[in-house]
Amino acid sequence: MQLPETGFLRLPQVLELIPVSKTTWWQGIKDGRYPKGVKLGQRITAWRVEDIKALIEGANHG
Repeated sequence: MQLPETGFLRLPQVLELIPVSKTTWWQGIKDGRYPKGVKLGQRITAWRVEDIKALIEGANHG
């Protein structure tokens, strides 16, 4: 998946890049392993592209 320089990703897009289950993703946010999302609406959460890129790069260099 080609990521834009900036913007937001919804959970299905994030999970295409980070191969974990939804439950693992949400638990990782609570544990501080994954970045917190940004509320775009009452029931809409998205993640900054920059945060997801940093997470992927950290995993590749870790």
